[in-house]
Amino acid sequence: MLLNNAVTMIIIILIINIVYVTLFTIRMIFTLKGQRYFAASVSIIEIIIYVIGLGLVLDNLDQIANLIAYAIGYGTGVIVGMKIEEKLALGYITVNVITKEYEPDIPNALRDKGYGVTNWVAYGREGERLMMQILTSRKSEAVLYQTVKQLDPKAFIISHEPKAFFGGFWVKGVRK
Repeated sequence: MLLNNAVTMIIIILIINIVYVTLFTIRMIFTLKGQRYFAASVSIIEIIIYVIGLGLVLDNLDQIANLIAYAIGYGTGVIVGMKIEEKLALGYITVNVITKEYEPDIPNALRDKGYGVTNWVAYGREGERLMMQILTSRKSEAVLYQTVKQLDPKAFIISHEPKAFFGGFWVKGVRK
């Protein structure tokens, strides 16, 4: 039988655990993003795969290679899940930018590229700075950073994920 072959068993356990942990990671992301129906759907498949994989390992505990394959599959699944999450890039980020010098043209340059920008004058140790708050999709995050760095290579940039946002002229455009 196919499952009696030790190498085949190791490969099956490895693949099952990679798929299981990848689905676990994706489910957690959907849960954190408030997409409960996607999370529930993924969890159905996830738990079936988990029970099958764990059952294979528990039925063959006398083979240390199976346990090692399970552990390696788990670690690999974490990496694969994170890579998939990076590609999905669900949600939005708020980016705060503080320019090195007070440069009033930067907000309009960003607005011309489609970003919603709220700006004000801030005061740092060395004088006036321009402070900007920008809401964008996570898919646009890298391009925004690159654009800001082109406009001010010495800008201080920090970002975080907002839980929710309401109002503003740009909300309808951002949700599409």
